[in-house]
Amino acid sequence: MIIATAGHIDHGKTTLVKALTGVDTDRLPEEKARGISIDIGFAYWKTPDALIGFVDVPGHERFIRNMLAGVSGIDYIMLIVAADDGVMPQTIEHLNIVNLLNVSHGVAVITKCDRVAPERVAEVVAGVKALLADTKLAAIPVMPASAISGEGIETLRGELSTAAKAHQQREHAGRHLRYTVDRVFTKAGSGTVVTGTVVTGAVAVGDHLMLSPGGIEVRVRGMQKQSSGAQQAAAGERCAINLSGVELAQVSRGDWLVAPAVHAPTKRIDARLQVLASEAQALKHWTPVHMHLGTADVTARVSIRRGAVIAPGESAMVQLILDQPLAALHGDRFIVRDQSATRTLGGGTIIDPYAPATRRNTAARAAQLAALEHDDPAQALAALLACSPAGVDLAQFERTFNLKPERVDALISALDTNIIGKEQRVALPQAAVEKIKQAVVEALVKFHRDSPQATGAEIDALHKTHAPALSAETFSALLRVLADEKKLEVAGSHARLPQHIATDNPADQKMWQAVRPVMESAGFNVPPLRELAPLTNLKELILKDFLHRKAKTNEVIRVTPERFYPRATLAQLAACAVDVAQNAPGNQFTAALYRDRIGVGRGLAIEILECLDRLGITQRIGDGRKMRRDFVPILGAAVAPPAPPKQAAAPAQNKPAAPSAQRRPNPRPIKRY
Repeated sequence: MIIATAGHIDHGKTTLVKALTGVDTDRLPEEKARGISIDIGFAYWKTPDALIGFVDVPGHERFIRNMLAGVSGIDYIMLIVAADDGVMPQTIEHLNIVNLLNVSHGVAVITKCDRVAPERVAEVVAGVKALLADTKLAAIPVMPASAISGEGIETLRGELSTAAKAHQQREHAGRHLRYTVDRVFTKAGSGTVVTGTVVTGAVAVGDHLMLSPGGIEVRVRGMQKQSSGAQQAAAGERCAINLSGVELAQVSRGDWLVAPAVHAPTKRIDARLQVLASEAQALKHWTPVHMHLGTADVTARVSIRRGAVIAPGESAMVQLILDQPLAALHGDRFIVRDQSATRTLGGGTIIDPYAPATRRNTAARAAQLAALEHDDPAQALAALLACSPAGVDLAQFERTFNLKPERVDALISALDTNIIGKEQRVALPQAAVEKIKQAVVEALVKFHRDSPQATGAEIDALHKTHAPALSAETFSALLRVLADEKKLEVAGSHARLPQHIATDNPADQKMWQAVRPVMESAGFNVPPLRELAPLTNLKELILKDFLHRKAKTNEVIRVTPERFYPRATLAQLAACAVDVAQNAPGNQFTAALYRDRIGVGRGLAIEILECLDRLGITQRIGDGRKMRRDFVPILGAAVAPPAPPKQAAAPAQNKPAAPSAQRRPNPRPIKRY
C-alpha cells in the first residue's frame, strides 16, 4: 500500500514519517538547511502483514507542483494538521486535490498535540471533521499524535497496519504496464535510473518498454524495491528501475514507462471536469490552465461545448487541448490549476484520451461519451456497440481502457457481437451485421436482374447505399466474410452473386455462336480484336466488351487486352509448353523453342508465354522459362497436338564465283591507238 502525506507547511509531515519509519525523507541539502520539504521523499515500513510505502510531499504553496507529483497513484492519504495552527490554506488545497483525485481511504492526524491543551486538540479535531464532511474522506478516523513525545504513535501504527492488511492489491492481470516516473538520476556503473510507482500491470527485469510520450525504446536492465534487488514489481508497488537505451537528459519527471501497446501520446482529450465549489467565478470556455496528470504538468486550454461556462461546484464534459503530447488513458484522474499555477481550479476524469477534433456536438458523439463514462469496460463496450454505427475499433478500445487483447476477447464473447476484419478488428452487433449482409445480397439480386450483362455491381456503390457508416476497410472485410460463406464473389472493384454469368442471356449467346467458331478455327493464331471483328460481323467495341465479360466465366482467356483465346486452345498451348520443357536441357526452354513448337510468330509466342506466366503455369528465369505448376486445374485437361513439320532448306544453286577483290573486271573495253 502506498500512503502520501498532505497538509500545510511546518505541520510535521516529515517528522511524523520519520517517527513511523525511522527514515528522514528530506534528502536534498537545501531541505536540510532550510528545515522544509521542497521535493517529494520516500520511506518504507514493513508490517507483519504488508509493506507500506510512504510518499512525503512538500507543504509550501510554491511546491504544489511537486506535491501533485507525489500524490499520483496513491492508495491512502495521511492528512496532517498541526494542533497549534489548525486548518490552514494548504490544508484545504491539499485536501481538495486529494478529493479531486478520488482518494477515499486515509487517516487525519493532529500533530504537535503535546504543545497545546487538550481543549485545543479537541477543537482542531472538530474542525478537521467538519472540513472532511463534504469530501470522499468524510468517514476516515481523526486521531491526535506527537512525533516528539510519542503520544498516539503506536495507535497510528495500528491504524495504518490494519488498513494495509485490508487493502486490496490493485488488479494487474489483463492490463499493460504503466509506471509513473517521479525521479531520475545516474548511478556509477549502472547508467540511467528512474524511480516511481507501478500504476497498472507489472514490470520485470528484461522487459522491453517505451518511454512515453517521447517514444524512446528502453529495456529494464535491473530493479530495486526497498533498496534491495528485485526481479519484478506489480501494480501498487514503488520501485527503482535501471534502464538501458536512454540517456539521463532524455528522461524527466512526468514521463511514463509503458508497454509498447499503450504508447499513444495525445494532445486532445475529452474529460469530465469538476470545478471547486470554493471558486469565486465560473470556469469559462478556452481558459488556459496547467493540467497535472500522473507526475506530468502540461499547459492546456479548456474547451467547453457551445462556449458555455462551468459554475463553481458543477461539472461538465470538456475537451482539453494540450500544448504538448501527454501519455493519458481512460479513467486517469487529473488536476487543473490556473495559468499562473498559483490556484487549484478543479479536476476530473479522462473519458476519451483520443478525442476527435470535429463533430463534438452531435447526438452520436454525446452517446459515445456517455458510454465511455462507464468505469467497467464490459458496460462501456456494450454501450458503445449500441451507439456506434461504424462499429467499435477494438485496437483503440483496448488502448483506451488499457486492456490486453485476450481480456477484450473475453468481453466480446459475452456479447452478441461479430468481429469484422483481421488487421483492423471492428466489433459490430450481430443483428447489424446480418442486416447489412442481407441488404447487400438482395441488392446484387436486383442488380443482376436489371443489368444481366454487367459483370457485377460497384463495391463503392454498395458501400455508400447499404453501409455508409462503415469504413471502406470494414465494408471490404464484411464482403470477404460473405465471399467465405459463398454468398457472393469479389473481383476487383465489383461484387456479384456466385451463380451469375454476365453472358448468360439470349443476346450474348447469339453473339457467342458467331464468335466461337471463328476463334476455334484459328487454332493457335487467334487474330486480335481489330481483325476478329470483321470476321464475325461485329463492331470492335461491342466484341471487346463481350469478350471481356466472357473472360469472367473463364470460357475465354485474355492473353493481351486486344487478343483472347478459347480456354481449351490455351490449355493445348500449355500442354505444348510441357512438351517443350521435357525435351529441353534442364527442363528450361526459350521463347524460340516454344515458337517453333507451336508454329506462330515470335511476338505472339512471347505474348502467350507471358499469359501463362500470369496464370502461374510457367515461370520466367532470365531468358528462359520452366514449368511452375500443373495447368490442368487452371485450364482443364488437354493434349499437345503434333508439332508442325519443319520446313526443308532450299537447294543450293550454282552461281558464278564472285570476282576477285584484287582483279576487278573493267566493264568498259580499253581503246588502243
